[in-house]
This record gives sequence, C-alpha cells and structure tokens, in this order.
Amino acid sequence: MSIAFQDKVVWVVGASSGIGKGIALEFARNKAKLILSARRIEELETVKRECEFFTTEVEILPLDLSKEETHADVAKKAASYFGPVDVLVHSGGITSRSLAHATKGDVDRRVMDVNFFGVISLTRAVLPSMMERKKGHIVVITSVVGKIGTQLRSAYAASKHALHGWFDSLRVELDPYNIDVTLVCPGFIATELTMNALTEDGTPLKQMNQAQVNGMSTEVFAEKLLPKLAARKQEIAIGGKEIAAIYVKRFFPGLLHKILLRTKVT
Repeated sequence: MSIAFQDKVVWVVGASSGIGKGIALEFARNKAKLILSARRIEELETVKRECEFFTTEVEILPLDLSKEETHADVAKKAASYFGPVDVLVHSGGITSRSLAHATKGDVDRRVMDVNFFGVISLTRAVLPSMMERKKGHIVVITSVVGKIGTQLRSAYAASKHALHGWFDSLRVELDPYNIDVTLVCPGFIATELTMNALTEDGTPLKQMNQAQVNGMSTEVFAEKLLPKLAARKQEIAIGGKEIAAIYVKRFFPGLLHKILLRTKVT
C-alpha cells in the first residue's frame, strides 16, 4: 500500500464494473475517500460493499455522463461528502463494433456524447475547485485505440483520439495551477465491455472479443496503474504486447497498417 492517496478524495466515474471497479478497489486498498459513480445503482452498491473491506469512507453518487445538464449539481454533491475532489478518474464510457461506412450517424454521436462530451463536461464542473486550491489530478482512461485506429472501431477510436487532443491541451493550460492530467491507455483488459458494444444500428453486439477475454485482469491493471499515478505520469500505457502498436504507429506507420490488415478483430 502507498500513502500517496491515503485520505485523498477520489471520485471514480464508471465504477460499477470493469476497469473502473478495479481502480475503485485499488484506491480503497490505498485508504482513499471514495465516491463511486455510474448509472447502475445496484452494481455500485456491490462495489461499495467490496470497497468497505478496506475503507469505511465510500459514497455512491449516481451519474449519467450523457446528461450534461446534471453535471454541475452532481459535482456539488460529490464535494459535499468529504470535501473538494482531489482525484477525478474518468473510466465511464461505451464502445462500438461496426464498419465506418455502414454506421448510422446517431450511433457515432451517441459514442461521442458519452465518451467525449460527457467527460469534458464533468471535468469542467470539477475544475473550479481544483483551480482555486491549486491542486488536483484528473485521470482519463482512454485506450490504445486512442493512439491508433483499427477495423470496426471508428466511432470508439474517434472518441478516444478526441480525449487525447482535449486533455493534452488542458494539461498545458492547467500547469500554472499545479493540476495534473494523466491519460491512461489500456490494452486488452478482461472486462465485458464488448458485450454492450454498439453495432451499426445501435443494437448491442452481445459478443466477447477473445483478445479481451484473455487480457490482463482489472486487478493487475489497477495495481500497475496507481504507482504511476502517484508519480504524476502524463501518459501511461498498460497491457500486453498490443501496447507495442503505439510505438510502431509512431515510427513505422506503414508497417502497422500491414499488421492491422492481417489482424482478426471483433
């Protein structure tokens, strides 16, 4: 256990399952004061009970990222539990699996509304208290696909690329306020995210990506993540060999294109 996050107020968005749940549990082990948010209250209650094995300071705060008009009030509610938020973790989002040319425009917009516009809206609601105190940390879970694009993930990749552009700009603007911004790029992590992936008409895929099934556990991911957050890293990539694609893209983009053409994707 590290003391870096002990007694820090940590708000985890998307805490009901998957990576968000794993991160919440790891912060609980590190004795943070936790606020857990997502749409699914029953699942949040389960996560809260698991977190309470490690800390008694856990609160649930229902949140829908797509309802931007509620974000200011939700942020005020978050601050009422333990005081101003020290660390805001964005792990909420949706994914998609469809061919770019066949995808309906409202599916693209739905993915962007949740993964991008919802995230930056909530960030804006939390930033004033951080800027006033001149301290804070914003952690954004993006994806390896936030650095590269693969087949069937056009909307998802676009939303994650957008996060990198917006938060890279924000980081520079916040430097005078001593506020850290960390972008986290997971590789294949063993979650059920793809089960609810949106297809071209918006219906769920209801199929698991085998690479994700065989991916790193959320527990291991979170264990690797927190020390890097404590070190105030600006960008973090965690996963298996798929992480190498980020560097191949940077130095050998033509080679990566050929590799992706031969890669089976779901």
